[in-house]
Amino acid sequence: MRNAVLSRKMTLLVLQDANHAVKQIQVSKPLVIAVPLAALLSISGLIVSLQAYSGHTVASLEQELQSNNMQLQAVVTDKDEAIKRLQAQIVTLSAESKSMKDKVQKVSEMEKELQQIISKFGTGKAFSASSIPGDSSHIGGEFIAVHNVDTASRLAYDTQDDFAEMSELINAMLSRVPAMMDQAEHLHQSLSGTPSLWPTLSRSITSNFGYRSDPFTGKSAFHAGVDISGEIGDPVYSAGAGTVLQAEHSPARGNFIIIQHPNGLQTWYMHLSRISVSVNDEVTKGEVIGRLGSTGRSTGPHLHFQVLKQNKPIDPLPYLTQGQ
Repeated sequence: MRNAVLSRKMTLLVLQDANHAVKQIQVSKPLVIAVPLAALLSISGLIVSLQAYSGHTVASLEQELQSNNMQLQAVVTDKDEAIKRLQAQIVTLSAESKSMKDKVQKVSEMEKELQQIISKFGTGKAFSASSIPGDSSHIGGEFIAVHNVDTASRLAYDTQDDFAEMSELINAMLSRVPAMMDQAEHLHQSLSGTPSLWPTLSRSITSNFGYRSDPFTGKSAFHAGVDISGEIGDPVYSAGAGTVLQAEHSPARGNFIIIQHPNGLQTWYMHLSRISVSVNDEVTKGEVIGRLGSTGRSTGPHLHFQVLKQNKPIDPLPYLTQGQ
């Protein structure tokens, strides 16, 4: 019965147009069933293939996306590391900046000391370590934006090189300044050691330097200094800074002091009522070294003051007038 059904044929009528006869085509029933079934299977296979291809493509895209994500994470990590390095460099540069500021401050303090020493004696121009400022309106150059880590890193390294160069310059300055200080101190000692300060309160000269009539014998004699009158007990000042060579008593000079100054100069102070210094003492200009008196070969209270240069007596007045 089943075979009889399947063996039945189906007639298909083909109509082209009115001018053509109708064609009849007999097709077996199984064929009519097989063709749609084959088409259905083909479509199903195509859908399955498309799904497999789509899944493979999606997997490939996910893998590529994951790889790109890992690369991005690596780049971000590198950027973070670069930023950390820059931060560390900035901290280092900040510390170096503070150290340099301390050095500059030290140089500035030394400069001020030099200026005080030199200006005090009015000789020469004061040293200055200050830079000469430029006109900020006269500037230019190509605009290059700092927009990435590499540029910032290069800028940090360049700044560090600049700091190193400036540090070397400051160290060189610091090495030279002590020599300048020594020169200034030498100048200070030389100037302060010059016996230009009037040694007594009184400026009344009773006997000048040179030849005169001796007050005891009346004969012509050479007077090696100047006599300055005053009151017994008046302070006697060192005319300049120096070292005490002698501080003692003799019959002619009475109580006397001899001070050695720079440049082969000596000052002598005679007829003192009291001596206030000892041998080898370092005295400053204007320091009280004794008291005026009338000891030794003296006719009354006064100070015999004289200046020697290379062990030869010279007129003290040109030196004393320098201090006026």
